[in-house]
Amino acid sequence: GDLPILRLYRWDRALSVGRFCDLAKDLDLQNVKEKSISIVRRLSGGGILVHDKDLSYSLILSRSLIGERSIKENYRYLCRFLICLYEKIGLKAKFACETGIQSQPSSVCLAGCEPYDLLIKGRKMGGNAQRYTKHAFLQHGSIPMGIDETLFEDLFFEESGLSEAATLQKLGIMLSYDALSKMLIEAFCETFEADRVSDSLSLAEEQNAKALLENKYTQEDWTLYGKLYS
Repeated sequence: GDLPILRLYRWDRALSVGRFCDLAKDLDLQNVKEKSISIVRRLSGGGILVHDKDLSYSLILSRSLIGERSIKENYRYLCRFLICLYEKIGLKAKFACETGIQSQPSSVCLAGCEPYDLLIKGRKMGGNAQRYTKHAFLQHGSIPMGIDETLFEDLFFEESGLSEAATLQKLGIMLSYDALSKMLIEAFCETFEADRVSDSLSLAEEQNAKALLENKYTQEDWTLYGKLYS
């Protein structure tokens, strides 16, 4: 019954991996360690996503607010604010299913293509994923501002998709994080006719976040193998 929560955040060169990814199959983990690149395993599914100079978002809301739409319908409905954001920047984004491009499954996010991935000039732009629970819904994703391809390319045993993926930098768009964040919030509020109320974590939420970090998200059992802590 809480209000929807939109959170914006940044990364310091990292990889986020889908809930059921087999890291040892796809990544040179020794190379990842030597380059001091962080890894976090997401609650949502999907493949391995590179985060370098990103602006990322997460949207959490009650299941009652998303109605009876299917998973695909929810992607189309919710990703509209990203299309609005790119329009504000001067870019035209389309869903892959609207371009005639066929689905290309891959355990590496930028090398694959799903029907509701966003494409700009035929190139995949970031990634978005969802997670449903009984009462809540999560969608999160990223807007890649730039990627140091030489840093990440040799971490993967298969095609990384980095050279073909879009970033704002490749598209000739140079924006600060603050400017992009402001535009994203404006696009979100316009798309969903929403009013924004700024807020911070409560003490209980801060304590829960600290416990999750210490007991789960920094533990190799979770990060490497997806095993839940007790």
